Amino acid sequence: MLKSHFDQLAAYNHWANRRVYDDAATLPDAVRKQGAGLFFGSLHGTLNHMLVADYIWMRRFTGEGPQPERLNQILYDDFAELRAAREQEDDRIFAFVTGLETYDREIVYQNSTGKTFRQAVGPALTHFFNHQAHHRGQVHAGLTIAGIREPTSLDLLILQRSVG
Repeated sequence: MLKSHFDQLAAYNHWANRRVYDDAATLPDAVRKQGAGLFFGSLHGTLNHMLVADYIWMRRFTGEGPQPERLNQILYDDFAELRAAREQEDDRIFAFVTGLETYDREIVYQNSTGKTFRQAVGPALTHFFNHQAHHRGQVHAGLTIAGIREPTSLDLLILQRSVG
């Protein structure tokens, strides 16, 4: 059950990110970068944060990958480069998660303030995917604020229904 659950979340993460980026790509760069009242300011800032957080967590899970300096770091000012990096990271996330057979392995990591934590991979993955959904929801609202009347739905049921 856990394997199929996390594999589905990895597939959903990839699918939902692609949909968000497809909608964001229809906006002018200046609109993506203007303040929208989101926690990380703009759509572009929030999309960058999502990638920053994924880099941080994937490094915790695997010991490999980029190591951003700040949670609000703009990794890519260019939207096309940000999107390409997002797609590459989603592929990496999918391969990592679908390759897991057990979820009780403990990881030890430090948060952004330097405090050390120990956590099993399964609960950490739950946070990881929940964090993505949280910020995708902010981006979805930001897309509406930016003038996209009805951004593409991110409902998990749509993906579940499409694969049977």
